[in-house]
Amino acid sequence: MGAADSHGPDPAAPSRGSRHPLAVTDSPNTAEEAASYRALLDVPSLGRALAGMQTARIAQSMVGLGLVLFTLQRYHSPELAGLVTFAGIAPGIVVSPIAGALLDRHGRTRLITLDFFVAAASLALIGALALLDLLPAWLLIAIAALSALTGPLSATGLRSLFPLMAPRHLWERLNAIDANGYVVATIIGPPVAALAVSYLGGAWALIVLGLTYAVAAVIVVGVPDPETETASSGSLLRDAWEGVRYAWSNRTIRGLGFAITTLNIAGGIGTIAIPLIILNRLGLPTEAVGLIYAFQGVVGLVSGLFAGRLDTRGRERRLIVWPMLGFAVGTALLLPSAGLIAVLAAMAVMGLVNGPMDVAMFTMRQRRTDPAWMGRAFAVSMSFNFAGFPIGSAIGGVLAGQSLELAIGVSVVACLVAWGLAAWLIPASGPEYGTET
Repeated sequence: MGAADSHGPDPAAPSRGSRHPLAVTDSPNTAEEAASYRALLDVPSLGRALAGMQTARIAQSMVGLGLVLFTLQRYHSPELAGLVTFAGIAPGIVVSPIAGALLDRHGRTRLITLDFFVAAASLALIGALALLDLLPAWLLIAIAALSALTGPLSATGLRSLFPLMAPRHLWERLNAIDANGYVVATIIGPPVAALAVSYLGGAWALIVLGLTYAVAAVIVVGVPDPETETASSGSLLRDAWEGVRYAWSNRTIRGLGFAITTLNIAGGIGTIAIPLIILNRLGLPTEAVGLIYAFQGVVGLVSGLFAGRLDTRGRERRLIVWPMLGFAVGTALLLPSAGLIAVLAAMAVMGLVNGPMDVAMFTMRQRRTDPAWMGRAFAVSMSFNFAGFPIGSAIGGVLAGQSLELAIGVSVVACLVAWGLAAWLIPASGPEYGTET
C-alpha cells in the first residue's frame, strides 16, 4: 500500500482537541541510540506501566481459564462455558469505538484503572453469589456481559499508551515485552487458576484470583498520560464514529482485522476444546490443564524475546502470514486420539509461531496509525481482531459437546482461511507516521 488515499479520513477534518500538545515519539538522535530491552527502563514511568500491564495480563489469564473450569465444575456444560466466555468479551467489542473515543479525549491511566476495579468487583460478585447458591446460569452470563463493557478501556488503553511513552527506535523491544506479557501470563496464570479451582473450589478461586486486578489498579494509578495531539469533533458519538471510519479506511487495520479475527475463531474453539481434551481424552487432573498451557507459554516466551530483537521493517507482513499456517499445523496435531506427546507438540508449535506474529502485528499497526487517532483506531482494530474469539468460544462449546474431533477440525479450517486472508488483504507496505525527515 502506498497511495495517500489509503490513510483513512483526513485527520485534520475534525477540530483538534486541546487536551494535549503533540507528543514526541522519536528522539532527534534515534539513529545513534542503541535499541535494547534495558533502555526501556530508562523511559520515565514506562516500567511501572509495564508492571501494571503484566499484573493485569496474569489476572486475565487466570480468570479466563478459571471461569471455564468454574462453569464446567458447577454446571457440567461445555455449551454454557462457551456462552460465558462469549459474554465476557462480546459486549466490549460492541462498545469499543466509544471506549477509544474516551481514551483519546480523557487520557488513558484513569480509565485503565477503572476497568481493573470493575473486573475485580465482578469476580467477587460471581464468587459471593455462587457461595450463597444464588447464581443461576443466566445471572452468571449477565454479570460477565456487564463487566465486559469496560474491558476495552484497559486493553486499548495500555496498547495505545506504550507507543506514546517510548521512542520509536524501541518499538520492537516494547512490542516484544507487550506480546510476551500474554506469554508470561500463560506460564503463570493457568497453573495458578487450575490449582485454585482444585483446592479452593471455583467460587473462592474467582474471588481470590480477582484480587489480582485490584493489585494491577494500584500499580497503574499515578502513571502520567503522555502528551499527545487529539483529533476531536467535540461530540463523543461522532468521535467514536470517526474512529470507525478511520480504522475501516486504513487498509492495514482492515486487512489485519479480517485475518486475525478469523484466526481467533480457532483460538476461541481451542479455549473450550483443549481443556476438554486434557480432562476427558487424556484423563488428567485439573492441574494438568494449567501446566500444559504454561508449557506453551515457555516456548512462546523464548520465541517472542527473539522476535523483539528483529528489525521488522519491510518484513512485518511475512512475519504475520506464515505463522498463521503454523497455527493450522499445530492445531491439526490435536486431531488424532493420541496421547500427551501430541498435545504438547501442538502447544509448542503454537507458542513458537505466536511471538513473531504478535511483534510484527503490533509494530505494523503502530507505524501505520496517526498518533492523534491511536486510541480510537486501536480500540476498533483490537476489537475487530478479537471478535472471532467469543464467536469461536460459543461455537466451540456447541461443537465440543458433540465431538472434540469436529471442534478441532473446524479450528484447523479457520486457521487456513486466516492464512489466506492475511496473504490477500494485508498490504506489504503503507504510510508510516513519526518517521524522521
